[in-house]
Amino acid sequence: MLTEQERDEIEQELTHFDHREAGAVEALKVVQQHHGWVSDEHLADVAAVLGISPDDLDGVATFYNLIFRRPVGRHVILICDSVSCWIMGYETMRDHLSGRLGVPLGGTTPDDRFTLLPIVCLGDCDHAPAMMVDGRLYGNLTPGRIDDILAGYA
Repeated sequence: MLTEQERDEIEQELTHFDHREAGAVEALKVVQQHHGWVSDEHLADVAAVLGISPDDLDGVATFYNLIFRRPVGRHVILICDSVSCWIMGYETMRDHLSGRLGVPLGGTTPDDRFTLLPIVCLGDCDHAPAMMVDGRLYGNLTPGRIDDILAGYA
């Protein structure tokens, strides 16, 4: 169930849109900011606020790859697997991250500290390979740079 604070924040976000359903992604982001992900229950509550069906809202949530529909770790690492990043060493960086964290792509560390996810593009092609941690972009990755970045999230 949405809290009063979450409802207020969603309503505030919806003031920026001519139609309530147009604020679907922003409303889902509010829930995710509070809970780390969007559960089926929260999705249904947000759908009711927006006046759309839960199935329609789930279509939005699953299309937009920055809405998490299952629990994730405290820190979400998105590793870019675009063509530019592939050319510049994506596979090496992916394998290093996966080995360092002990999880495959899509996995979460046993301590729930990190979730490692692929993303189609981070738009940092001139600094490929790139990754994003909790919304912060990192480019020109090397295994050593990745280790230094992860140390900052201890």
